[in-house]
Parts: sequence; C-alpha cells; structure tokens
Amino acid sequence: MAQTFYFYDVETSGLNPREARIMQFAGQRTDMNLTPIGKPHNFFIRLTNDVVPDPSSVLITGITPQKTLADGITEAAFLKIFYKDIATPDTVFSGYNIVRFDDEFMRYLHYRNFYDPYQWQYKDGRSRWDLLDVARMTRALRPEGIGWPFDAKGKATNRLELITSVNKIEHHGAHDALSDVKAVIEVAKLIKQKQPKLFGFLLSKRDKQKVAELVESGQPFVYTSGKYQSEYEKTTIAVMLAKHPKRSGALVYDLRHDPTEFAKLTPKELTEAWRRRKDDLGPQLPVKDLLYNRCPAVAPLNVLDEASQQRLRLTTALIKDHHKKLIGQKTFAKQVLKALGLLDEQQQLRFQQEQRSVDAQLYDGFFGGSDKQNMQSVHLTNPDTLAALASKFQDKRLKALLPLYKARNFPKALSADEYRAWEHYRFQYLLSGEENRLSGYFNKINELQQMPTTTDEQQYILEDLQLYGESIIPES
Repeated sequence: MAQTFYFYDVETSGLNPREARIMQFAGQRTDMNLTPIGKPHNFFIRLTNDVVPDPSSVLITGITPQKTLADGITEAAFLKIFYKDIATPDTVFSGYNIVRFDDEFMRYLHYRNFYDPYQWQYKDGRSRWDLLDVARMTRALRPEGIGWPFDAKGKATNRLELITSVNKIEHHGAHDALSDVKAVIEVAKLIKQKQPKLFGFLLSKRDKQKVAELVESGQPFVYTSGKYQSEYEKTTIAVMLAKHPKRSGALVYDLRHDPTEFAKLTPKELTEAWRRRKDDLGPQLPVKDLLYNRCPAVAPLNVLDEASQQRLRLTTALIKDHHKKLIGQKTFAKQVLKALGLLDEQQQLRFQQEQRSVDAQLYDGFFGGSDKQNMQSVHLTNPDTLAALASKFQDKRLKALLPLYKARNFPKALSADEYRAWEHYRFQYLLSGEENRLSGYFNKINELQQMPTTTDEQQYILEDLQLYGESIIPES
C-alpha cells in the first residue's frame, strides 16, 4: 500500500496517562503531499465511573464527563474502529507533541484493553513522526518564510495556537481535537512549502536506524529537543558519549558547555548535577538520553550555516574546542554511565515505594508470547464469559486488568458478585486514605470556584463536575 499520513490529537481528563483518560480522539488521513483523504474521524470516549478528571484540564478543553457519557463510545468500541479504519498498513502517525503526550495516552489505552501497546506504531510498515520538533528545528535552522511567535514575556514559543495565529492559519477552538488536527496539517503544509528540503530530511529521519547511524558516527550533530533552552531555539550541537545501556538510544553531551569541570565530578556528584533543574543551585549536567524510537530531530553539522550559528549563539570554533576537550577526558563516559546507574536505582526505589494501580504498570515489562495470544482472545470472547480467561494469563497484570476491562466496557454483563467486586475496587481507589482522589477532586473544584478569574461559563462547567463527582461516589 502507498504510505499515508494520519494526523491525530487527543483531549484528555488530565496530564498523567497512568491515571487520566482520553475523552476525545480526532484524526485525518492525508497523502504524502498532505492532501486530505476521506472524512476526518472525531470520537468522544466515555469516562468510566472509577475516574475523576482533573478540573483544570476540563476547564481548558470544555469537555465534561457528561458530554462523553452522552455522545461517546467505550474504549473497547473505539479500538475496534481504530484497527479497522485508522491503523492501516504503511500509516505514518503524526501530530504536534504526540511522542511525549498523545502516544503515551494511546499506549495506556491499548494496555488497559488487551492490545499490544506498541505494535500499532511500527507493525505492517507503520511509523510515527512528531511535528513539534520539526517546527522547532525549522525555527532554529531555516526560519525564513514563516512567522514565529513569542509569548507575553517576549520568550520564544512554538505553541500550536500561536504559530497558527501569526501565520494567519484558521484555528478555531484550540484544544478541540479535530480543530487542532486541521491546524497541524496546515502548519505541516507551511513548513513543507517554505522549507521542503528540511521537511523531507526530517521525515526520512523518523526511522530509528537512520537516527542511530547519524548519532553513532562519533561526529557532532545538530539536535533539537524540548529539554534545551528556548533562548537557544531548543537546539544545540551534541555528540554521543556512550550507547544507552538499557534502551535503544544514546547518551549525548551538549557541546555548548565546556566538559572540563564536569569531568572532575564523581558519579554521585554527576547524579546530583543530572537531577538539577534550571533554577537549582549549581550547574546542570549537560547530558541527556536520546532515544532512537522517539523520532528525535537530528541533522548533520553541515546544515549549521552562519545565520544559524548566530541564532543559536554557537560557533564552530567553540564546538571544536569543547569536542576536543571531551575526547581528552578518557574516563568521563564511564563515570556518566555509573551516574545513570545510580539514577536508575533511585527511580526503582521510588517505584517500589509507590502504591501504583495495575493501570499504571504498563512499563513493568513486556508480555510473553502465550499472553499475547490470549490477549487477542479477549476481544473475541462474549463479555458474559470473560472471567474464564483469567486462568490462562501468566502475567499478574493481565489477571488484574481483566475484571476492570469488563466493568469499564461491559457493565451490564457484570454478575452480582462481579458488581460487588467492582464497587469494592472503586471504593478503595477513589476513597481510601485521608487525601483520597474524590476529596482532592472536590477540593480542587471548590478552589477553582473561588478564583476571581473563573468565568461564568467555567462556573457552569465546575457545577457539572461537582454533579459528576457526586454521581460516582461508590456504594459503601
């Protein structure tokens, strides 16, 4: 089949994909010249009664739980449509900040509903490509012909609604998924029209093998990432320190910084510097992980012309000097790897101390072959007999997810015992502890109602949220 783009966007009940849910999904397929193919998709997905949305997020999107219940479909029903009409072979999934946000929500959606969380993005010739870093690198290297916005404080920003505004692109209803999809396609067209070579180059570099070839060449390269500072257009010159020991990627050093002082630090001191934020005391370690499967925006050093060097406030002389010093620090890479090991140990300890629900355990490991086969059986089984599949699963996460999957997608099929078990689960999840989820939810609503900046329209939404919270209080 011919390759096509599928631009998509989600609106969610909160920012944390481990707990929040997709409330709206919208998408549009185009050919590789960005001409729309067929009608767009636009779905609301029902919020289930074990989930309390973040009131602040709902005020941004305007999508209430009641809206999803009235106009939406279940997650299971949505995924059947997704695999029939959307995740077709040779689809390039694209959007604006999808790698760090939308894709994560889609992975957790798949995981909760017994689909492989990853294959939708790579099997049968499928791939993904994020326009946010494309826009950032275009601004940094080849900004000509495109208007680039600044926020109220004069700080460079690449927010979608501001890029569309300064370029006079129609974008009514920002934070409506379908409106955002249409806007992203128009921004993609603008970049392709004004900077076709860079657009085509970055599209080709969505392949992780091609990214690896560039990064592992040992030569400095241009790297654009949201982790870098906006005053430097989110872009720097980096070089690989070492392959990532646990993931498909590399640890890269930001050659904007002289490595001499960092090379003197112990692994423990490097760990502390790695964890520092911008406003913390002491220098941040200019090392980050670059993961090949996240379609990073990378380019060879020869794209860095004089105008780009001025925008980035970097010179080839400085890059060569810092690179030479880095090469001279023979043990620095080993020390950084030890520091990464210490960071991993600290993170594992935090995970062990957290009380995480099974919904949040996606990244606790891959599923085995027999479990993958039995996961497919879930979608073919009559809801009334789903419980019988539990004994077939080896992974304890799947055993725990199965009754939740049934209750969320087929509540009318619950037996009396299953209903009691579901209510017990909801009680524990929503009401256990003094600072429980429901009390925090009602407190947040009250806090927003008291704010003088809350509009009359937002007050109506908060009233709806109050009613929704009261409606899902579990039976004692």
